[in-house]
Amino acid sequence: MDVKIDRSSRHSKITGNFSEQFVLYWLSKFGFECAYIDHVGIDIIARKPKSNEIMGISVKSRSRTEGKEEDNILITKHHFENVKFACNTFRCVPYFAFVADVRSRIYIFILSLEKFHKLFPIKKSSSSWRMSIKNIEDYKSDKDIMMIELNYSIANWFRS
Repeated sequence: MDVKIDRSSRHSKITGNFSEQFVLYWLSKFGFECAYIDHVGIDIIARKPKSNEIMGISVKSRSRTEGKEEDNILITKHHFENVKFACNTFRCVPYFAFVADVRSRIYIFILSLEKFHKLFPIKKSSSSWRMSIKNIEDYKSDKDIMMIELNYSIANWFRS
């Protein structure tokens, strides 16, 4: 079913809230002890069930419109500094979770800050998580990037 997407005025805020809670849900589902913390720099603290590593996770999310599906997710140098500061404060390892609603898929990528910097070093004042089709295929084969791909379809929806 084709449905015209016309976002609400608060869609960006709602997308962020949904993404943080969805990452929290997914981690919990697979045995991570975790908590939503809403702190400058990180959103979630989680303990890996096997290694006991404590992760400080910054969740970045985007809901993409048609024609913008491959746009990068920008992270400023200042945000990287906030992530590192929060993780030092809470004695955890810095991680990123990227959530992107693209076409009829929702992608979740979770990786360490160290891995992120290896892939995409900071240039000048920022760096970006890349969302091209090729990048997504590369992420699928990288054992250091946790990836969830949810496919959905709309069976029925409100008609104008």
